[in-house]
Amino acid sequence: MADALELDTLWEDFHRVVNMTSAELAAWLRVRDADEQAEPLPEDAGTPTGRHVLAILQKRRTDLTEDDVRVMRKVVDTVTAQTDLENEPEAEDTRRRHRLMTLGHDPLKA
Repeated sequence: MADALELDTLWEDFHRVVNMTSAELAAWLRVRDADEQAEPLPEDAGTPTGRHVLAILQKRRTDLTEDDVRVMRKVVDTVTAQTDLENEPEAEDTRRRHRLMTLGHDPLKA
């Protein structure tokens, strides 16, 4: 696993880019996967990465696994590459916003 300083930095970066609460992310994942006929079970809603982000949000730093660290790096890299956190996208960029929300980052959230 990453050394303590690297893990501290990753933890801070992850929580900086993941600006949705676990409740907001869980609700979004359920809404995203729902259709007119059915809604998935809460534990089956969303993408595997989205569900993993939700699980990480519910953990303490000391409980992280190697897989958690891998997903955290992926989320930080993806969100950072797709956004300029100081100049968030406009509301019209709905598809991009929804992709980022699946990772726990709502570009329109202050």
